[in-house]
Amino acid sequence: MKPARRQRLILIILMVAGITSAVGFALKSFNDNLMYFFSTSDVVAGKAPKDSLFRLGGMVVKGSVERPDKDIKVRFKLTDYSQEVTVEYSGILPDLFREGQGIVANGKLDGRGVFVAEEVLAKHDENYMPPEVKASLKGPKQN
Repeated sequence: MKPARRQRLILIILMVAGITSAVGFALKSFNDNLMYFFSTSDVVAGKAPKDSLFRLGGMVVKGSVERPDKDIKVRFKLTDYSQEVTVEYSGILPDLFREGQGIVANGKLDGRGVFVAEEVLAKHDENYMPPEVKASLKGPKQN
């Protein structure tokens, strides 16, 4: 093989290796940042991951919001009208957060089976409900 061809072959091999590693890093980063949505029934059934972040959606159960230490920590229950999950959040809740309203929370399960939220998102008007929450509420009958 001539030296010029050998240099081109080495250059092509290095370029393919570089592109392959860049695509690999991009896919790994994308996979690490994915956050799947689960309903409260899925969490109770054990379908939700125990060690990674995910989204939990449902309706805030009326009468379940409590502030144990009179500070910014709040505990409430979410339901999809068939199962309930306790959620703990330490922070300022959105202005539109109310009992009986739909929310989506980002976080993970702790060892007790309580969802520890890092972020709570509330609906922005009377007619809007996050699509994931709407789909999870369609199956069971509403009381």
